[in-house]
Amino acid sequence: MLVGVLLFVKLGLWQAGKAEARAAEIAQFNARAQQGPYVLNGTEVVAATLQDAPVVAKGYFEPEHQFYVDNRQENGVAGVHVVTPLRIDGTPMRVLVNRGWVAWPGGSRAQLPPVATPVGLVAVEGIATVPVNKRFLLMPEHAETLPRLWPRLDLERFTAERRYPLQPLVLLQTSADTGTPLVRHWPPPEDRVARHQSYAYQWFGMALALLLFYGAASVRRRTTP
Repeated sequence: MLVGVLLFVKLGLWQAGKAEARAAEIAQFNARAQQGPYVLNGTEVVAATLQDAPVVAKGYFEPEHQFYVDNRQENGVAGVHVVTPLRIDGTPMRVLVNRGWVAWPGGSRAQLPPVATPVGLVAVEGIATVPVNKRFLLMPEHAETLPRLWPRLDLERFTAERRYPLQPLVLLQTSADTGTPLVRHWPPPEDRVARHQSYAYQWFGMALALLLFYGAASVRRRTTP
């Protein structure tokens, strides 16, 4: 009984903690969305302080180092995200810009989608995010079928390959480009606070029910001749 109660309480606290963390994340997103854009320059930023904040960077795209992130969908259609480094004007610092989603051409994975890249000095507006590179145990790594087609957006891998200063975040582009058919759909954090709270109440309720059942069974045993 004691082991069961402790387990249920622990699970309830775990779900309650997830609800608090999600609520804090949503509050942070809403608060930072109201701020003016932070201007990225040649000084490396502290990524955590800019998570979900609007940012802007002026510089030059480097399409020769562009790559694509696989297994991205929009409305059930398979495609990729196009990620292009931007050399910040007047500095050697780069920032990776996720320029948006594009479908596989003709539904075939035989070749990467052709995407035009703006030339010259550009001002790119977007939302700062820090990519999370989770590797799931039940999903083994697959060999990359095409050059420059990555399974995930990995800042460490990019830095190791290019070896120049890189901002420790990714800019999710929101500003428009002329002639680029990219979908820029960056939804806010999903509000699952009520769901996690409901799960927490269920686990706490199961702990209480187990206590009551044990108490009732103990009393019945003592009163049985």
